[in-house]
Amino acid sequence: MAADLMEIDDSLYSRQRYVLGDSAMHQMAQSSVFLSGMGGLGVEIAKNIVLAGVKAVTLHDTKQCETWDLGSNFFIHKEDVVSQRRRVEAVSPRVAELNPYVHVDTCSSALDDNTDLSFLRKYQCVILTEARLSLQKRVNEFCHSQQPPIRFIGCDAYGICVRVFCDFGGEFEVSDPTGEEPKEIFIQSITQDSPGVVTCMDNQPHGLQTGQSVVFREVSGMMELNSTARQVSVLSPHSFAIGDTSQLQPYAHGGFFVLVKTPKTYKFAPLQIHAAMLALDTFQEQHSRLPNIGCLQDAEALLKLTEETPVNTELVRCLSRTARGTLPPLAAAVGGVASQEVLKAITGKFAPLQQWLYLDAIEVVRPLQSLSAEDFFPRGDRYDGLRACIGESMCLELHKLRVFMVGCGAIGCEMLKNFALLGVGLTKSSGEVCITDPDLIEKSNLNRQFLFRPHHIQKPKSTTAAEATHDINPDLQVDAHLNKVCPATENIYSDSFFTSLNLVVTALDNVEARRYVDSRCVSNQRPLLDSGTMGTKGHTEIIVPNLTESYNSHRDPPEEEIPFCTLKSFPSVIEHTIQWARDKFENAFVHKPSMYSSFWQTHSSAEVVLQRMQAGESLEGSFQVIKLLSRRPSQWEQCVTIARLKFEKYFKRKALQLLHSFPLDTRLKDGSLFWQSPKRPPAPIDFDLNDSLILSDVKIPEYKPSEKCIETDETAKKPDQMKMPVSSEEEREAIIQLEQAIATDRGLQMTPLQFEKDDDSNGHLDFVTSASSLRARMYSIEPADRLKTKRIAGKIIPAIATATAAVAGLVRTSHLTKKSIALLTFFALQMSPVPYPHHRTLLLMHRFDIFTMQYSNRSMASFPRNNIYFSIWDCWTIFGHEDFTLSDFMNAVREKYGIEPTMVVHGVKMLYVPVMPGHSKRLKLTMQKLIKPSVDRRYVDLTVSFAPEADGDEDLPGPPVRYYFSPDGETP
Repeated sequence: MAADLMEIDDSLYSRQRYVLGDSAMHQMAQSSVFLSGMGGLGVEIAKNIVLAGVKAVTLHDTKQCETWDLGSNFFIHKEDVVSQRRRVEAVSPRVAELNPYVHVDTCSSALDDNTDLSFLRKYQCVILTEARLSLQKRVNEFCHSQQPPIRFIGCDAYGICVRVFCDFGGEFEVSDPTGEEPKEIFIQSITQDSPGVVTCMDNQPHGLQTGQSVVFREVSGMMELNSTARQVSVLSPHSFAIGDTSQLQPYAHGGFFVLVKTPKTYKFAPLQIHAAMLALDTFQEQHSRLPNIGCLQDAEALLKLTEETPVNTELVRCLSRTARGTLPPLAAAVGGVASQEVLKAITGKFAPLQQWLYLDAIEVVRPLQSLSAEDFFPRGDRYDGLRACIGESMCLELHKLRVFMVGCGAIGCEMLKNFALLGVGLTKSSGEVCITDPDLIEKSNLNRQFLFRPHHIQKPKSTTAAEATHDINPDLQVDAHLNKVCPATENIYSDSFFTSLNLVVTALDNVEARRYVDSRCVSNQRPLLDSGTMGTKGHTEIIVPNLTESYNSHRDPPEEEIPFCTLKSFPSVIEHTIQWARDKFENAFVHKPSMYSSFWQTHSSAEVVLQRMQAGESLEGSFQVIKLLSRRPSQWEQCVTIARLKFEKYFKRKALQLLHSFPLDTRLKDGSLFWQSPKRPPAPIDFDLNDSLILSDVKIPEYKPSEKCIETDETAKKPDQMKMPVSSEEEREAIIQLEQAIATDRGLQMTPLQFEKDDDSNGHLDFVTSASSLRARMYSIEPADRLKTKRIAGKIIPAIATATAAVAGLVRTSHLTKKSIALLTFFALQMSPVPYPHHRTLLLMHRFDIFTMQYSNRSMASFPRNNIYFSIWDCWTIFGHEDFTLSDFMNAVREKYGIEPTMVVHGVKMLYVPVMPGHSKRLKLTMQKLIKPSVDRRYVDLTVSFAPEADGDEDLPGPPVRYYFSPDGETP
């Protein structure tokens, strides 16, 4: 039996726990699932739900392994086909490897219209794939009739069309429909009226919907509201009504409200049918088979079955031709969606599908209709399923693709699996998949990066992923690197490297790296597929040269920094106290030791430092370093003493000082109280320890209030301790301390400790959690538990395997609507340009069941002068020679492009700015002398600005100007 997930090492499930919560994780650890059908779609679902950590999974299948399966089932190998193993026998041990805490069982008995279904009563969820409609109906009706109902999910993938159906019973209660963590919103005012109107502080958007309820806390004046829930009626993004408040006391100040999570009940009807797929189900019932590949008679017969309902005839014919085939990325996408529905069914968290989801990829096959029917016929290899969808010509083009993928984490593993199943980069002479990732595998990766196993921990992600992918498709040409893609590696990932590629894929977890890769793709005119996930949310973006905007064309608003004065003196929410504790960790264990060691590396002899200080010489940082040296503990008792004194300073005297500087009745110039929301008055904490022997000898100096100024300006920055003035008395004291340190021969080295959140034995997270909780108590803030503190302090992005699988699959098909496109396929055909409406950006939100598609924005054109246009994809070129001067360069730009250059910049170096002293003399210098290129550098990209249309306007930057150092563009 699997262990309760609550008792399992948290490092495996930490990121998923942030998505689902403890209650949902506990429910999963008690749930058993029955999954029928071990084809490509079934194994995708099996992989995802086992990674998620249910208690037990029974895998059901009656078929034997065939060559056909190799193109869609990544857990079936060639030797399984040769030995004619049952699919379930081949798959089950490899699925079980994914998670040692999940019990994986198998079943190969017949499941048909005559099977006694009573055995299903022991499962909480039943999923059917590769099952005929009549069987799905029968199993669905059985599950629906049980008390409590068994959650039923039907899932099918027929060529370019897939569907998911959910029935979780007549009434299904969802405890948390959104999964969003409620925020504390501070109150500006509450009117004494009917209805009373609440206005948020600083016009902060409340994000509420009419009919929801909020609970009030810490309200002064209208105190009757505290700890009560009120239903809201939204008036604006910043205000809402809460019913009659006319009989309550007048609102004074302060307080905040939090959204009350209310369960929602969903009603499910038994199975309903969509026209085209219904026709396919009927065809199977009548003929006991799917339509034959390329058979016109079968296509017409299928179309005839839809006569009573208006349908897209092109879609029906494509469905008939491809129904026997498999498009692996589409199966991965719907497998991720179906797996997420399993988790919803088990946990009662997040809004479920109601009740159908249909996806098609007709754009993949529409351009292929002119190909002969023979192009789609089976050839007896692993690509027959794919070939049935896209044809032999397309498969060969996929084999020739050169793809560069940056990042081999969760999305990267899914991408590689899809590359292997599609046969991307197989041709040794031209095709290849190059991957790079400098990271090592950690235990927490195993929960969602399915190519890795426990024995891979601390091995490189890229090489390990490459080896694992060869198990899926031994013919895949993978070149694995351990490099970052950044300016420092441009000698490896040069322009010639990028221009040799057909496609670049990012599987990264940070914005800056994405921006850099995007800039390299723009400058080298390469298409880019970008994707990312956060919890159950995900996105994909398609970036096409000369057609769409790039990733850098849009920027998220910068993350708001917590003001220095808020962190230092006026925290109001738990995020403030956690960041304060993290800062204390960094200061004590990282910054100070680093500064200390750096000082002594520069000044290796303490005696020399002492002599220079005695001579009156000022050495930068010497005071701070010697202060550290004098206070550095050498015994455990001294460590305890320091800790006790730190407690007194941080959690008692800080509060006493604040209340001395700003008594509770302090008022601002406008007469309002100083201590009102969001400012919270601190309460000093007295040290209390039952075992007094530990700290009995620590003497606490008497507290005396200081008259120092306390910063209240939210725009003020943290002062630089290294540049703060030092008094002569402090200098004399520092010299004495250094003399004592030399006399006692104390070491002059300290080792910085980088914050490591995943090592429970190092005490790092314990320090931050304890310090944050004490500070929260001092300011009457609800403390955070260790798990929440770990997420915030470690800046952990919540993650779950189901969302990763769905997003990775959708990147490969890049579609969710009938007008969308499988971009990878079109690049394989080298079709250019693809009609603009087909390029879309996808936003996927599993928790709300929102699938949003929007058109990728066109690349915007600029026009600094009449009839001169350029976009982000344009690059102007100038060819020079050894004696080519800056003046020659500017004349060449003027003559070739008709615009007057006003400024020339190379990276961060200003080559020519007229207002800069001496820059006019640079016009006579050669470009070689100004730029000083490396020996093998053929060109540089320069930023050239141009004169504006009217006086007073700012200069306008143009597209990059690529300057070649020789007339033929070769290395000079």
